[in-house]
Amino acid sequence: MKVLLTGATGYIGSAVTDHLVAAGHQVVALTRSAEPESGRPWHAQLVGDTADPASLAGAVTPDIEAVIHLAPPSGDADVDSAVIEALATPLRGTGRPLVYTSGVWVLGATGDAQEVGEEAPTNPVGLVGYRPQIEQRVLAEAAEGVRAVVVRPAIVYGRGGGIPALLVDRARKEGVPEYYGEEGVRWPTVHVDDLAELFVAAAERAEAGTLWHGVGESAVAVRDVAQAAGRAAGVDAAPRVLSVEQAAEFFGALFADALALDQSVSGAAARTALDWKPSRPGMVAELTSGSYRSA
Repeated sequence: MKVLLTGATGYIGSAVTDHLVAAGHQVVALTRSAEPESGRPWHAQLVGDTADPASLAGAVTPDIEAVIHLAPPSGDADVDSAVIEALATPLRGTGRPLVYTSGVWVLGATGDAQEVGEEAPTNPVGLVGYRPQIEQRVLAEAAEGVRAVVVRPAIVYGRGGGIPALLVDRARKEGVPEYYGEEGVRWPTVHVDDLAELFVAAAERAEAGTLWHGVGESAVAVRDVAQAAGRAAGVDAAPRVLSVEQAAEFFGALFADALALDQSVSGAAARTALDWKPSRPGMVAELTSGSYRSA
């Protein structure tokens, strides 16, 4: 397939590009700048900005066989809805896929429930407050003949990037590893390369109107993550837990709230229905002996 990819230069987008190409697909990257990016395995590059929906007119040409929307949200629900309109309109009646990236933070804290699935109600924290609205906007396109799909990644790690890299940097700066919120907070996690394979599977074979959790490990103790981040930073001190209010001083209140979410989320549905097989080391192992040691 020829796949239009927004967010192609980003952390997740770079991995998705690699796995699409490895699967035999051609990537058409939507970028804000027309400046060529050397070394990218793209088939073509188009200029457009998802913060400016009007700039996307004509991006989904008749030869585009799939769209994967990885670019981050703008912070404005109307703008993000207009982006979906621009990307979906040329796909209507074709049965071609539009894959939208959301995230497990739309679920909010999962409490005592273990490994909640895609059927769980949303209760988003402020950082992703309107994201469920955009999910439903995307899924509604199934009725218009678009193979509309939503993927909710867990907290992404691997390739030395993502939120774990922030923990490594904080441990190095402060001389002690940190985590945020409560002592027992847990994160659902997914390796960026496993997640990229899920996006390929979603584009290739997910049914219209479906939603999938991209979760490799359902509930990792963040204290263990912080300890491993300290080791990656060369810091041997025991982790300390900071309150959300303390974390807000350097992360901002919205991001601090999200980092403090205690969640247990299942990725079993994608394994069963899409034959997704996450196989990379877990987050703690990756921090301890993988890509973050040299990050």
